[in-house]
Amino acid sequence: MSEYGFWSLLPPLVAIVLALKTKQVFLSLTLGIWIGWVIINGGNVLAGSFDTLNAFVAVFEDAGNTRTIIFTLIIGALIALIQRSGGVAGFITLVKAKLEDQGAKHADKKNRRLVQLFAALTGLIIFVESNISILTVGTLYRPVFDNLKISREKLAYLADSSSAPSCIIFPFNAWGAYIMGLLVMQGFDRPFATMMTALPYNFYPFLALGLVGYTIFSGKDYGPMKKAETRAREEGKLLADGATPMISDEISMLEAKGGVAQRSINMILPIVIMIIMMPVMLVYTGWGSLESTEGSLLTLAFQAMGRGSGSISVLTSVTTALVIAIAFYKVQRLLGIKEMIDLSLKGMSGMVSLAILMVFAFALGSLCKELKTGLYVAEISKAWLSPNLVPAIVFLVSCFIAFSTGTSWGTFAIMISIAVPMAEAMGTDVHLAIAAAIGGGVFGDHCSPISDTTIISSMASASDHVDHVNTQLPYALTAGGVSVLLYLIVGFLM
Repeated sequence: MSEYGFWSLLPPLVAIVLALKTKQVFLSLTLGIWIGWVIINGGNVLAGSFDTLNAFVAVFEDAGNTRTIIFTLIIGALIALIQRSGGVAGFITLVKAKLEDQGAKHADKKNRRLVQLFAALTGLIIFVESNISILTVGTLYRPVFDNLKISREKLAYLADSSSAPSCIIFPFNAWGAYIMGLLVMQGFDRPFATMMTALPYNFYPFLALGLVGYTIFSGKDYGPMKKAETRAREEGKLLADGATPMISDEISMLEAKGGVAQRSINMILPIVIMIIMMPVMLVYTGWGSLESTEGSLLTLAFQAMGRGSGSISVLTSVTTALVIAIAFYKVQRLLGIKEMIDLSLKGMSGMVSLAILMVFAFALGSLCKELKTGLYVAEISKAWLSPNLVPAIVFLVSCFIAFSTGTSWGTFAIMISIAVPMAEAMGTDVHLAIAAAIGGGVFGDHCSPISDTTIISSMASASDHVDHVNTQLPYALTAGGVSVLLYLIVGFLM
């Protein structure tokens, strides 16, 4: 058991309670980390303060942490260049043309189903960054939905429910890099393999996307969404009486440069390059650690992929995509070198808050490992908590934290550092606990009215924010409730 006993619980508890109370995640994590180092120093405030500063510095002593943070900044640069080059605008034009072509071929009812399917697929495809996915869906499909008398609430729901779930299911992005960094802090030497092994147990994102598909193909809605759709279809009211739509113009999204050809390839090529490079680099970085080179090339490639360095792979992948994008745009004479450098710096500045959150998360994870918080929780829980219940409990606690704070990433930082050692000590499958912590964070963030993705969904679709939350909540609760049942079932079976 942890030598610090109950005191080992204090740092994460302070971080959780303050985050719920103040909604200030950075302040809450800082105080939690500071209290932890004061405890380690036997109550010496001065020594604890110095060690807190050193803890933040120590984050960069780990090469994997540093690569993950740099990756986050570079992905911001890539997104800025894609937007300014006309790639996003070109993609929107391409999809609009497809919609108009299909609209001429299908009856109204089929067309309504088709555009909703296109909206969901668009959100699913753009899994590089959740907010960009939401913005694209809202900007592109709002006039089409309005023309077909589909409610703004439905557009907001489709944009919101196809963003974060897709970012988790296809983790070749900042989400995946961040989670791998947290896993490294818990001692996993193959974080990518660990994350992918846990993915099938991450029930909520799959169920959320499944519900999106069900509502589209069945045409059946329930709860407040049913009333909203009936209102829009029969009365032509896209918004409820008295609704106050959020203004989408307030969203920060770079416009395409004036006078440049808006081509979808300017967005598709860099993203495809980044996706292809990820498994290639995982194989490359993991090949040297193979115990044997006997067997088929495909089998060896999969084994190497599981042993590869996630942080090196994501950093190399996004850097390659950025370099190719710069060269591609220069050849087309879309943007100058100086202009692209300035844009890259602007894009990086937009990701600074996420990069800082990573530093805080890694510092908290290292602290909890030092205090052996998870081990203490496991030891005191053995007397009353069955190991079979751990996944469901982790999921519910993660959900509560994310819902109350509006951040899934902050929830990941707190819960993974507790769930992993707790699961190891209690004999619960670690991958199941990791999946529950991640899934609960996504679920709570999805429901939360103060979540950035929820707010941006309302803004991108020009929907009333309260109406968006109310119409989406029954679907999120359905997927979340089924997830809890599945964690209970799997928890007793494994």
